[in-house]
Amino acid sequence: MSSDKPIGVLFICMGNICRSPTAEGVFRHVVAEAGLADAIRVDSAGTHAYHVGEAPDRRSQAAAARRGYVLDAIRARRVETADFAAFDHVLAMDKLNLVHLETIVPDEYRSRLGLFLPYARDIGEEVPDPYYGGAAGFERVLDLVEEASRALLEALRAHHRLPAP
Repeated sequence: MSSDKPIGVLFICMGNICRSPTAEGVFRHVVAEAGLADAIRVDSAGTHAYHVGEAPDRRSQAAAARRGYVLDAIRARRVETADFAAFDHVLAMDKLNLVHLETIVPDEYRSRLGLFLPYARDIGEEVPDPYYGGAAGFERVLDLVEEASRALLEALRAHHRLPAP
């Protein structure tokens, strides 16, 4: 990979208002703290167009803000075919959305798909959807996303030979 082109990471959930924008905001923060904002491009999208143009769920924003993450500039969008070429890593929050991505990804980009949570060891495979639950669900999502974000950054450092701190 050319060192001139940032590594692209795209987080995916169903509506792009809870889990994937949380992952985008947290990972962007982790990347910036590591001094790699110019080397890694971060975005999020949904597999469905339920909330296109909307800001993240107010509960996601509130939980993130309590931990110092800013999500208010993010707007929901639906994943597009062009995203598979534009992003090196397209990471779903759960298996259902991964299966959906597998049905629309062009064959040459299939290797770019995966689940986000397995980057962190021993915490599961799926980030649970907090939408229909209470505040504790949004805190749990943040716990999982923070841990997986740190692990993802280390994996990207190793795979793409990015500088360590």
